[in-house]
Amino acid sequence: MDKKALAKIALDIRKNAVSAVHAAKSGHPGGSLGIADILAYLYFEEMNIDPKNPTWEDRDRFVLSKGHTCPAYYAALAAKGYFDKELLLTFRKPDSILQGHPDMKHIPGVDMSTGSLGQGISAACGMALSAKLRGKNYRVYSILGDGESEEGQVWEAAMCAAHYGLSNLCIFVDFNGLQIDGPVAEVMNPAPFDEKFRAFGWNVVVIDGHNFDEISSACESAKKSDKPTAVICKTVKGKGVSFMENNVAWHGSAPNDEQFATAMADLEKIGAEIDA
Repeated sequence: MDKKALAKIALDIRKNAVSAVHAAKSGHPGGSLGIADILAYLYFEEMNIDPKNPTWEDRDRFVLSKGHTCPAYYAALAAKGYFDKELLLTFRKPDSILQGHPDMKHIPGVDMSTGSLGQGISAACGMALSAKLRGKNYRVYSILGDGESEEGQVWEAAMCAAHYGLSNLCIFVDFNGLQIDGPVAEVMNPAPFDEKFRAFGWNVVVIDGHNFDEISSACESAKKSDKPTAVICKTVKGKGVSFMENNVAWHGSAPNDEQFATAMADLEKIGAEIDA
């Protein structure tokens, strides 16, 4: 798939994520917008998956460790065909399967229920270790938050993955520099991520998380490495929406009708640029 097609998918993910949060009047748009490009690449270019058979034993696995950014995750799953896109507008409604954090019991395509930060990467390690022990060839991918990396369990998982040689594990650290309480560096600075993961015995790649060529190169590096891979992704929280970009206020706030219209106009402008 060429970069233009991927860019259109990422834009679709952003539009649907913002629409879902607006419809719910709650949710986490900032981080969702920031990971759209990574999700587009993984689901439409990288992962070996089958939406018609979501529990296929040999599929690649994905764990959204930062589960609160599920609006983008749900939008990616819908775009891939796991369920109807109309369901996205039922986000967080009492009778909807699409709740505020991913639920593997009810949502097709979700491999792990997440939300308690720090735990998703441990589950991803377990999946990767299971593949190694059973001689399976599937790979495991995960998106981890930079603020989430303040959790000690993240580094226990990092130690575990290196110890067991989980070369089939690739995590993307969403390094946008902001968390709910403010700048990550001021709350509890977990950086430098690259040096820390290398010290734990990982293959490390540092990229622009909005550049498809660099995302692709990182995935290739992961497949060639005999170590687990950490892709440190410099991203923009709120990417694509003018008033949300790099604004911590949009970590967990829903746009009102006027703000939603502005957000959609911003994203439509990006769509026009892609088509130009």
